[in-house]
Amino acid sequence: MGELIVDFITSLDGYGSAEGWPGWWGLEGPEYLGWLGERPESTLLMGAATYRLMSGFAAGVNPAGIDEFSTEAEAANAGLTDASKVVFSSTLEEPLTWANTTLVRRDAVEAVRAMKADGPGVLSTIGSISLCRSLLRAGLVNRFRVVTFPVITGATGRERIYDGYPDVALDMITARTFDQQIQLVEYRPRVLDHLPLEVTASSPRSARGRRGSD
Repeated sequence: MGELIVDFITSLDGYGSAEGWPGWWGLEGPEYLGWLGERPESTLLMGAATYRLMSGFAAGVNPAGIDEFSTEAEAANAGLTDASKVVFSSTLEEPLTWANTTLVRRDAVEAVRAMKADGPGVLSTIGSISLCRSLLRAGLVNRFRVVTFPVITGATGRERIYDGYPDVALDMITARTFDQQIQLVEYRPRVLDHLPLEVTASSPRSARGRRGSD
């Protein structure tokens, strides 16, 4: 059975990007970019919007606010190009321009379930907020990996990552800091069909939390 990792890059307040900010909020450092290039091989899963954005970067289109890619960023882009990729879309047309990308038109949840059943390989999402939400709701996610950049983008943030999510309990697997400011946390997620007893509305802990938020 294969393993599925949901990968997110976020601001501290849970946005995937922000208007007027460069990619990675301009705070990517050599440790973080090196880690991107060193991660174990996996098949990358994405939707059409992420494909258009990332394939543009691979083709040399610079993100807003960046005149040219750093050497480390170019290496990360090259690694993405070399990786095996699957894009789920009903609007993209073949042939796809980004090398090593397969177009899948069938339902993404059913396709990923079949991919996991096919063998022991690792699948990893890239961007694609709605795809990740669907896969989590379907109970297909084994690991939830979040890299948080040290910014709050309350005024300019776009793509709120966790809107529409169910309640999810997260059991920590590992944590790491890059470049003395970027935080990686990895969890094992459990979608909750009911709240644990200790945080139900009638519990003292819940009442204290409500009072503290007033």
